[in-house]
Amino acid sequence: MNAGKVARYGLLTGVMLVLGYLESLLPVVGIPGIKLGLSNTVLLYALYLLDAKSAVLLAVLKVLLSAFLFGSPAAMLYSAAGAALSLCGMMLFQRLRGVSVIGVSIVGAVCHNIGQCAVASLFVQVRAILAYFPLLLVSAAVTGVITGVTAKYLLRYIKKK
Repeated sequence: MNAGKVARYGLLTGVMLVLGYLESLLPVVGIPGIKLGLSNTVLLYALYLLDAKSAVLLAVLKVLLSAFLFGSPAAMLYSAAGAALSLCGMMLFQRLRGVSVIGVSIVGAVCHNIGQCAVASLFVQVRAILAYFPLLLVSAAVTGVITGVTAKYLLRYIKKK
């Protein structure tokens, strides 16, 4: 890997970490686990303007570094499951004709919540997760649209440059 790629990955990882940290400072509406997912704009950038390998590398770096800097081993487990499923969903839907970056973002957000709920079901009663799941899906759709619109305009701007 050349110095330019290392610098790019370092910069993108830093942006994801800062966005994730800033999200943690935003007040939540009293519902744990709901976040905007703005760092996913970086993963969408990687999927659309770099390649899938870059997106996977960035996701792994974000999960590991976020857990080390801001979280715990349990948080890393939730984050890893969500990130893995999210990235798989985004990579799959990105290849489908007619699915926009906003649609890919929504799929990523929904898959992230599915991954986290799957892990949570190992530690908490499955009934509690099922009761909470519809709310998470609705919030994922809303935050996926916000992140997708952000990524759409970011990608458009970067492509012009």
